[in-house]
Amino acid sequence: MKVTVDLDRCTGHGVCETIADDVFEVLDEGTVRILDPERPESDRERMQQAVTQCPVAALRLTD
Repeated sequence: MKVTVDLDRCTGHGVCETIADDVFEVLDEGTVRILDPERPESDRERMQQAVTQCPVAALRLTD
């Protein structure tokens, strides 16, 4: 599975980083960088939580 971010929507709230700071990093300019977009199946619940809790719906999870 892969997690991606739409940088046109991302405003750097940091909710995703709070959920998974080993995957997401909020940069100084107010966007998120995904440190390792290819995630193991064991991360599905955590990545789904980050996607659904993003206040601007900037994250997407694909198989």
